[in-house]
Amino acid sequence: MAKTGSFITGMLLGSAIGAITGLLVAPRTGRETRQILKKSADALPELAEDLSTTVQLQADRFSETALRNWDDTLERLREAIAAGIEASQLEPQYPASPISMRPTSVEQNKHNN
Repeated sequence: MAKTGSFITGMLLGSAIGAITGLLVAPRTGRETRQILKKSADALPELAEDLSTTVQLQADRFSETALRNWDDTLERLREAIAAGIEASQLEPQYPASPISMRPTSVEQNKHNN
């Protein structure tokens, strides 16, 4: 989207510079050239407004995209945290180890007597 905005900005700026250069180089009388320059200067506020609108639209689109990406990332992070908390709260269901199944010395004495 930034490329589109840059392209439009460059195109508008290039058009304005090209028009002014063409007017100054064209074989016209000074009076005709001044009239054309005046008309071009009168059109500049509209051109600037169009450019401003275009830039604002591009910024809004970029902002919406960034916000949507942020929301998606935040949701994935919340899910990962919830899964981690859930996994940490589960008690492991390991079978009893052979060490804990051995008879204690007291139990051995009972069997030997």
